[in-house]
Amino acid sequence: MLYLLALLLHRLPLAMGQYDICKSWVTTDDGPSWEFYACQPRAMRMKDYVTVRVDPAGITCGDPPERFCTHENPYLCSDECDASNPDLAHPPKLMFDSEDEGLATYWQSVTWRRYPEPLLANITLSWNKSIELTDDIVITFEYGRPTIMMLEKSLDNGRTWHPYQYYADDCMEAFSMPARRVRDLSTTSANRVLCTEEYSRWAGSKKEKTVRFEVRDRFAIFAGPDLKNMDNLYTRLESAKGLKDFFTVTDLRMRLLRPALGGTYVQRENLYKYFYAVSNIEVTGRCKCNLHANLCTFKEGSLQCECEHNTTGQDCGKCKKNFRSRSWRAGSYLPLPNGSPNACAAVGSAVGTSIIRPASEPAASEPVKEKEERTAVQSPTKVAAPEPKLKPPDPPKNIRAAPKNKAGRIAHSAGKRHGKKTASSKNSKLIRLRPDTGPVAPIETYKDCECYGHSNRCSYIDFLNVVTCVSCKHNTRGQHCQHCRLGFYRNSSAELDDENVCIECNCNQIGSLHDRCNETGYCECKEGATGPKCDDCLPNYYWRQGCFPNVCDDELLLCQNGGTCYQNQRCICPVGFKGVLCQQSRCEADKKDCDGASSTQAAISTIVLSVLGLQLRGWADL
Repeated sequence: MLYLLALLLHRLPLAMGQYDICKSWVTTDDGPSWEFYACQPRAMRMKDYVTVRVDPAGITCGDPPERFCTHENPYLCSDECDASNPDLAHPPKLMFDSEDEGLATYWQSVTWRRYPEPLLANITLSWNKSIELTDDIVITFEYGRPTIMMLEKSLDNGRTWHPYQYYADDCMEAFSMPARRVRDLSTTSANRVLCTEEYSRWAGSKKEKTVRFEVRDRFAIFAGPDLKNMDNLYTRLESAKGLKDFFTVTDLRMRLLRPALGGTYVQRENLYKYFYAVSNIEVTGRCKCNLHANLCTFKEGSLQCECEHNTTGQDCGKCKKNFRSRSWRAGSYLPLPNGSPNACAAVGSAVGTSIIRPASEPAASEPVKEKEERTAVQSPTKVAAPEPKLKPPDPPKNIRAAPKNKAGRIAHSAGKRHGKKTASSKNSKLIRLRPDTGPVAPIETYKDCECYGHSNRCSYIDFLNVVTCVSCKHNTRGQHCQHCRLGFYRNSSAELDDENVCIECNCNQIGSLHDRCNETGYCECKEGATGPKCDDCLPNYYWRQGCFPNVCDDELLLCQNGGTCYQNQRCICPVGFKGVLCQQSRCEADKKDCDGASSTQAAISTIVLSVLGLQLRGWADL
């Protein structure tokens, strides 16, 4: 009972219902309306909705059947893996099943029977949906944890991968990184990728089974060791660049690079005790809905946010049609405690709320001509509001009237969506909008001036007879601000009118040829460099302010005659050998070296004998 209570208290801060309400039905001077708040779904076990893939092909044991043994009984190899027998099979699905009566079920790889060829396995978890981690990732291994492994993440459904954490019994040897602990990180390094030795050292396969990715310890950097100061965590998630994305994934991949060795070196006479076995993977998180939904459901094989705030999409990542009076924005945790919903709004409605009048309330009086003009120009759409706990008034017949300019006419912005151009001349080249007054009638409107919200000025070019946008913002360019500037690429998940439609390439200045990238964000790399940003090296290359070919390595370019390879950059040769790979004998390469060495040795011998002779003569005189 005490254990259960401790577990409940352990998870209480993450289970609290903060940001669990999306809207509330309120009454204002303008009538009843929805008041919106930032909201998010509750945390849940994400392994219930995951798709798993194990590769390479044939890495799962049992086809053909084979026997294996454990480190505790290395010479009693009576266990068997047989894919054709349900009682002896170990398929990937057993990493996510419920284990009845305490009997562990697990996925298992083939044994290391092909040593010294590396025993490598990848386990990929996919959700086809962005999720936000809220608790530690816990991987349970049977028969020993790997001595070397990596955890990787993807934010684009597996198209690109990024390191998440490295695990090794010797981080410097395995990854050329010093070992660090998450609890030693600071507020400025909470999203640092590190290597840890805490989960890889041999302690007996029955004693230590779990490998963790410590989400809670990173949260604790801001919220305190007991996660009581969640307000500070939410504030940091909004203010610290990249912190929110650090805890967001669409896919996770475990790269198993070397199995448990039992605390010794590989014993070639018994390779049946080296393999991987995973019995459980726990991933706790919530659907990422950009703070626009508090429900997430499993539909047609994938998770889907039940979007509020007039948003839509799998992650509530865009505004509904007819609710795009401004660019879509994610909700914000700030200001505390309710945050900012940043709701999408229809043209003419209040930003952030949908004002709904009872059907019995007459609309504000207005001339018939103005009413017809408003209907033709703005085409307002009814706002269908979900039913609250207390039944609201009947569905609305109108949205609040659009603002009017000083002439009494309905204000609207320039653009081809709003019909004919007003009286204009080719000598008038600019459209000027009054700043900070909302949508007002422009001085001049050109028929083909559409800037997707990235500019509010257009210019008529006489000799081309075209109208083009001026001073495109948000890193856009082009006649209609429809292209991205050099050094930026199109955000495929954003609408063309989104402020974040263009993403910076961020090419590595050393590894890339220039700062431009293609339409998918991949930079053009120099020889030997690779990766989306050209910040990694191809196999047989090493990084030293750029990628350089390996002089030596442990596979193909082996140092000879007992030489040792130092950081893939040079061979340290024993006495008597030289060359790039220590392949040359100093005597065979250059007889002068040998002659010089012989004459030097002879000279040293002569000097030693002379000194001894003088000492003996002195003793004789005594």
